[in-house]
Amino acid sequence: MGFSIKTTDALIVVDIQNDFLPGGTLAVPEGDQIIPNVNHLMKKFSALGGRVILTQDWHPSNHLSFASQHPGKNSFDPIEGIAGIGPVLWPDHCVRETTGAAFSSQLDTGKAHLILRKGLHRSVDSYSAFTENDQKTETGLAGYLENAGLKRIFICGLALDYCVAWSAMDGAKKGFETCVLPDLCRGIAPESVQTAEQGMKELGILFISPGDIT
Repeated sequence: MGFSIKTTDALIVVDIQNDFLPGGTLAVPEGDQIIPNVNHLMKKFSALGGRVILTQDWHPSNHLSFASQHPGKNSFDPIEGIAGIGPVLWPDHCVRETTGAAFSSQLDTGKAHLILRKGLHRSVDSYSAFTENDQKTETGLAGYLENAGLKRIFICGLALDYCVAWSAMDGAKKGFETCVLPDLCRGIAPESVQTAEQGMKELGILFISPGDIT
């Protein structure tokens, strides 16, 4: 199966930030290994008239998804009863204007047409690049894509089982033809990766390799 890049296509590169890379506070195993090939794909999209969009977690220091904000709780503990937060608590990560929130210095951010920041509000998280975790607050990405005449999205980045999957599923629900590039993603845990992949497949999301794109 081949996919020729068109001017109605967008590549969404999710959260390749220092805190999600080895040595970061919420490191995704081998997260740094995808960067060279992501750069190559961004260059290809840019050269062929597609759009490149980068997403960036951009939390306040007291974000309620952080275990540090819940006395007696630890990172990765399940959390319930707070709309828009969960299903688990995280270590402090991607605090706005810190080194951890910055994009990897290896990422060619100059190819981006748009940088979309998410997770801005203390009381609601935003795994998806489209809709925050309260399932009602829009990030504005869908409007951007629609206004630009973009109909098909290709998604890669970190982490496959959370922000990539939620973004892909929301994109499909909003009517965009959605493709995910697992080779250009890494996940946090095998079990949650398997669950996320199943959820994406049920929505008709295609899994493709970088070599399928021309």
